[in-house]
Amino acid sequence: MAAESSTGIRSFCSFLVLLAAVITQTQAALQADRPFPKKTEMSFYMHDWETATREENITNVPIAGNPLKKPYILEFGSLFAYDDAITLTIDRKSTEIGRAHGIYVNTALDGSDLHIMVSFLFTNKAYNGSTIEIRGADRLLQPTREVAVVSGTGRFRLARGWASVETVFLDIPQSNAILRWNLTVFHY
Repeated sequence: MAAESSTGIRSFCSFLVLLAAVITQTQAALQADRPFPKKTEMSFYMHDWETATREENITNVPIAGNPLKKPYILEFGSLFAYDDAITLTIDRKSTEIGRAHGIYVNTALDGSDLHIMVSFLFTNKAYNGSTIEIRGADRLLQPTREVAVVSGTGRFRLARGWASVETVFLDIPQSNAILRWNLTVFHY
């Protein structure tokens, strides 16, 4: 009987030691300085203008393309650079919250897809000096497309996520467009 009682006590003590170790490790893990990512969702408009008007400057210029043709958004190989305003509403004169700096190139033989690389440089009070980096295939002729958020700085350090892009205004002959961006970003 004494041997059974001694074995039971040892088992119970071993259980308590194991439980204490698990609790200590759990507390250490919870107290570790591991920040959890924040989630930010935002929407804004990008004004991409290749043809100047009386009031507006050009924000998009062709750089290169098929040597036998004029660079054109729907032409395979056409490469463009842009410095577009990003605003809170579709109106080009609405509050500017930053600039979209980037390049895109038509990478589809049939002219239907762009590859885009864009840095959103925020100048508004909430995110001033912060950036979000976007990269991906922009299936230009689809009403809504998704591209990847690949990085960020400032308030969006180590950003990851996705963005949906919707063309809300398109004037193909003049190469002018307004795009609505909806971003979901996880960052530290």
